[in-house]
Amino acid sequence: GSLVVNYPFDDDEQGIAIYSKSPDDAVFQKLALAYSKENAQMYLGSPCKDMYPTEYFPHGITNGAQWYNVPGGMQDWNYLHTNCFEVTIELGCVKYPKAEELPKYWAQNRRSLLQFMKQV
Repeated sequence: GSLVVNYPFDDDEQGIAIYSKSPDDAVFQKLALAYSKENAQMYLGSPCKDMYPTEYFPHGITNGAQWYNVPGGMQDWNYLHTNCFEVTIELGCVKYPKAEELPKYWAQNRRSLLQFMKQV
């Protein structure tokens, strides 16, 4: 897990981790930032220091392919084939949090979710 908003493209022609700009890159960045700005820890950009000490996401967002390459991912497929503007929101460093921790996740992401919906 991580704490970041990831946007298309998730892969590139070379198959390496490099920025892969979509035609709607500015829109995707705006959507991702709208979410991350409302989550203080996410916006700082380096939430998983114990697990990934060198991982840093400026303002809590990243282009998918720049982070790691995912050929044939659903996010890109939906964008290219259905015109669906999809982002992937990673909510925390722990992939499977305990049930008693879920209220904390809600508190951290409630404003982000509302702001994201306002972007429509």
